[in-house]
Amino acid sequence: MSGAEERMSGAKERVSAVRDAMDRLTARLRRENGLVVAYSGGADSALLAFAAARVLGARALAVTAVSPSLAAAERAAARAFARSHDLAHLEVCTDEADRPEYAANGPDRCYHCKSALFDALAPLAAAMGARIALGTNLDDLGDHRPGQRAAAERGAVAPLVDAGLTKADVRAVSRELGLVTADKPAAPCLASRVSYGDPVTPEVLRRIETAEAALRDLGFAVCRVRAHAGGTLARVEVPRAEIPRVSELRERVDAAVRGAGFTFCSLDLSGFASGRLNALLPLLPSS
Repeated sequence: MSGAEERMSGAKERVSAVRDAMDRLTARLRRENGLVVAYSGGADSALLAFAAARVLGARALAVTAVSPSLAAAERAAARAFARSHDLAHLEVCTDEADRPEYAANGPDRCYHCKSALFDALAPLAAAMGARIALGTNLDDLGDHRPGQRAAAERGAVAPLVDAGLTKADVRAVSRELGLVTADKPAAPCLASRVSYGDPVTPEVLRRIETAEAALRDLGFAVCRVRAHAGGTLARVEVPRAEIPRVSELRERVDAAVRGAGFTFCSLDLSGFASGRLNALLPLLPSS
């Protein structure tokens, strides 16, 4: 087989795999009477909301939880995506910031966040005779995600997991469907940037949001501002290849981060990686 034939064969296999993933997801969604999709606008929940609407029609509703932990840019992007695809879409305010267990920012913070989400979505699901669905994919199952416990307790479903979709599958299927979220960088909630044990407050979340927006304006599309020391120290993460450019722009980066309200600005020389704050979990007191 020539090189051209091998490439063509590989391309056909990839197309077949993507279509198979799409068929599995469609088949899974057809088993539902109705779904209320917890929709943040990220690649996973966007695909789930889009596919649910296509399969279930009026029996699918995408709902975005609005709180201080949702960046304004993410809220606007979720609205725009829903509008562009004529998705039935609502926004609901969640009260996790008022819950002491969430604000304390222990290892189970996500459990209390998801509990607040389900408290807000449950009445909608009951009114529709539907179940709550999360955009969890197979790759998420191996990470520290206490929110999955809350989902299990409330009977929420994860159709992407049931259909056997990984993050790569989600992106491939989204690309095949022409969704703009196919290559969207992950954007977890702002509270995930706050060091465990430091209180989650609206002020700290505002600093993080402002600092990350400023870094994106400087051209760092993928970045994290992790808050430490009670929200006074910002630890900036960018992909390793971008570290030299941060050094070149260090005065502007420093000014942007300090201008957001941080007292100190540091650069993590290990580079960006999702879930970096989980490294602190073994250091925390056991409950």
